Amino acid sequence: MRHRVREVQLFSSPARRSPLIGLHHSKLRGRGVDFDQVRIYQAGDDVRTIDWRVTARTQEPHTKLFHEERERPVFIIVEQTQRLFFGTGLVFKSVLAAQAASLMGWAALAHNDRVGGLVFSDHDHHEIKPRRSKQSLLQLLSRLARANQALGSPGSAQREGFSLALRRAREVLRPGSLVVILCDERALSETAEQQIALLSRHTDLILMPVSDPLDHALPAAGLLRFAEQGAQLELDTHAADLRQAYREQGEARIARWERLAQRLGVLLLPLSTQEGMIEQLRDYLQHRGAR
Repeated sequence: MRHRVREVQLFSSPARRSPLIGLHHSKLRGRGVDFDQVRIYQAGDDVRTIDWRVTARTQEPHTKLFHEERERPVFIIVEQTQRLFFGTGLVFKSVLAAQAASLMGWAALAHNDRVGGLVFSDHDHHEIKPRRSKQSLLQLLSRLARANQALGSPGSAQREGFSLALRRAREVLRPGSLVVILCDERALSETAEQQIALLSRHTDLILMPVSDPLDHALPAAGLLRFAEQGAQLELDTHAADLRQAYREQGEARIARWERLAQRLGVLLLPLSTQEGMIEQLRDYLQHRGAR
């Protein structure tokens, strides 16, 4: 994905603003500030920045000067569970999530930001501390590749693994970080929704739920068998009422993500296996840029 970063303007630059993220010149929460120096107070200075210790010592008002941080942590949370090990479109959902994580990581690194993340599977999670280095990103992508390759192995699923990953992110992230969440569209439980809301209080979020066309509609193909972790389910897709109920469930999941993003004021960018990831991002950029 590194060679395709230039195909999509994900991050703003001084010469060009990204209508998608615009990390450094956008509506998102601003970067933090670092202390620079102390100088004699001048008319127009904010009185809240007066350094009272230096003022008391010198008997002359002094104010603190700050400069904006030159980078911000970008933290990518990526799901690689059995429910993503599926796809009727161009790729499996797990592969689509991995591709998007890779693109976001390389784009952030090219923008001179610190990049890290957390990869969670059915069994465990691995986190990489944000650093401004190619080695850190490669470490994250290596973990991601290993988790993806292990998806074919049998094993019991960890309940609420998504919620646990979100809670862990809250524990390790500094305020003002940008958090990209790549997960299955079906992952949004009540607990996960609460954790996302808590995470949004101190970080900027981009929600990227991943889905497949079969998540939203059943074909009238007769008897279909679904198997997961030893359990099997048979559905007669000729039944119109069954297909309607299934479609309504899919629509309800989409609406739930939309309500959450609107309530929290965060970006929502759903991805589907039906179309190439780069093309979906490009279409979204053009749509936002036209508004």
